[in-house]
Amino acid sequence: MNKMRLLSVVSTAVAIAAVAAACGDRTTRSTGWEFSRNMYDPIGYNPDQPNANFKDGKTAQVPPAGTTPVGFERFPYSASNEDYERAGVEVVNPLVHTEENLAQGKALYQVYCAVCHGPEGHGDGPITKDRTLEAESRQLENFPPPPSYAKSDGINSSRGGQMADLTDGKIYHTITYGLNMMGSHASQLTPEERWKVVMYVRELQKN
Repeated sequence: MNKMRLLSVVSTAVAIAAVAAACGDRTTRSTGWEFSRNMYDPIGYNPDQPNANFKDGKTAQVPPAGTTPVGFERFPYSASNEDYERAGVEVVNPLVHTEENLAQGKALYQVYCAVCHGPEGHGDGPITKDRTLEAESRQLENFPPPPSYAKSDGINSSRGGQMADLTDGKIYHTITYGLNMMGSHASQLTPEERWKVVMYVRELQKN
């Protein structure tokens, strides 16, 4: 019985000591061992930090000349009219004409193009109508609708030639760089998505 009491007293004393140690002064007690300190102390440089590892002392480095980022498809034509004409002759749609690609091209066209070019490509998108009403009410200059793609309309592009005769390369070039009031869509559509839109526009040309 005495042994059991002694064991109970010792256990109680140990528990009290542990509680006292845990609740002691936080400013003086040790934090103990730290596990994997380098997991929460970053050893890498931030892009805007100085970096003695490079000659110019900067962390953010310009990619080496002639390199291409992973997943980036280079379009070897400038925004000039000369390269527009050259792309019109040299560049063709690399995608296979399938119902799936055409359907996806139509969906992308309705999101990014129809607001100006119209759902059927006749240049009667809602933005031209809205701006027309605004121009009439406030006596502002009318928003010019883009030319129609339809063969029956026989409308010429601002760079010459009928819209219905635009080739794959010319349409892709315009989507990539933009033209007049149409801005570039290169940041909104991937190269593959642009080609799907081109495929659908070629269908609108037959309308």
